[in-house]
Amino acid sequence: MSLLSSMSCNPRFSGFLAGLSARRSALCAVALCALALAACGKSDAPKPDDEPKVTGNTIQFPATVKTLPGIAGEVAKTGGERMLSLPGRLVWNEDKTVRVFTPFAGRVTEILVQPGATVKAGQPLASLTSPDFGVAQADARKAAADSAVAAKALARQRELYGAGIVAQKELEQAQADAARAAADLQRTQAALRQYGAAEGGSDGVNQRFALRSPIDGLVVERNINPGMQLRPDQQPTAPLFLVTDPTTLWAQVDAGEADLSLFKPGVSVQLSTTAYPGETFAGTVVKIADYVDPTARSIKVRLAVPNPDRRLKAEMFVTAKLPAASFKGISVPSKAVFLADNRNYVFVRTAANSFERRPVRVGVTMPGTSEILEGVKDGETVVTEGNLYLQDILRDATAVNAARAAEKK
Repeated sequence: MSLLSSMSCNPRFSGFLAGLSARRSALCAVALCALALAACGKSDAPKPDDEPKVTGNTIQFPATVKTLPGIAGEVAKTGGERMLSLPGRLVWNEDKTVRVFTPFAGRVTEILVQPGATVKAGQPLASLTSPDFGVAQADARKAAADSAVAAKALARQRELYGAGIVAQKELEQAQADAARAAADLQRTQAALRQYGAAEGGSDGVNQRFALRSPIDGLVVERNINPGMQLRPDQQPTAPLFLVTDPTTLWAQVDAGEADLSLFKPGVSVQLSTTAYPGETFAGTVVKIADYVDPTARSIKVRLAVPNPDRRLKAEMFVTAKLPAASFKGISVPSKAVFLADNRNYVFVRTAANSFERRPVRVGVTMPGTSEILEGVKDGETVVTEGNLYLQDILRDATAVNAARAAEKK
């Protein structure tokens, strides 16, 4: 007798098998009941119809669609222009700027003005002790003395000649001596006036020389200190004083060769700077360089910039803007226009969830902007983002309609 036969004859084993079968049956019954209850409690909810409807060239999204992600538009407007933006830098107006150096060697004894001070033409800026200037003073005094002696000698010779005591030759010699002495006096006095020391001879030879401002303006730079030894044959790299009129500045702008035709003397240019966001300053073209920078391939353009309130500062970076092109048609963003079947189209938003594809005729095209001659009106909203998505919807609907028409035939 086999082991399986002996176990089946065992009453305990037979009871175990019977219990196992009963438990399996109960579990199956419970699972079937649960499935039945779940099936009874489940109801088919209607799916919302969010599919767009296509009619001709119009796409209509259901009212249940509250937002259309990925689709954006901009309002078309009449007219457009391309603004050319060029980098530039503000500098001093060199026509109203002087850099003061010393014409004489000497030692600085006193500083009379500081940066930021407003000075008048001829006002002293600093005092120097200069032996060379003392020589000029001495020359002027000697010339004055020689001229006085020559004038008196000429007067005596004229009296003697009138009395018949001296010959005409001696009178002519006295006249020549007086003329030479007068010319030397004029020369030495003119030299003193040139250096701003017309009264230098009145106090004798004092060797005190004053550096003076040649113009009315503002002291914007000082590179001189008391005790400094100055020599005119070894001028410093920077001027001793920089005096300028800051009410007018120059702007140096780098223009490309292709944009050179836009710059002509008298053309107005708008300038902006990060120092004053949202503000613009007027500039006028006054000079165009006669050569092209071989490295940057740009041309220097000089602008005159009025600065009456002195808000603009030299060495500021600026951006020069001027109209490069313009048109009078309808202006739309260039990305709103797309090409399909060798024609240009735009999608126009005719309602909240409605979009119409229209063929358009494009005129002038500028960076970022296109002129529409036909197809869009002023004030209409054109799709700038998502137009290709709408075009796919329209193309698919057209293909489905064509297939259905073919089946009916």
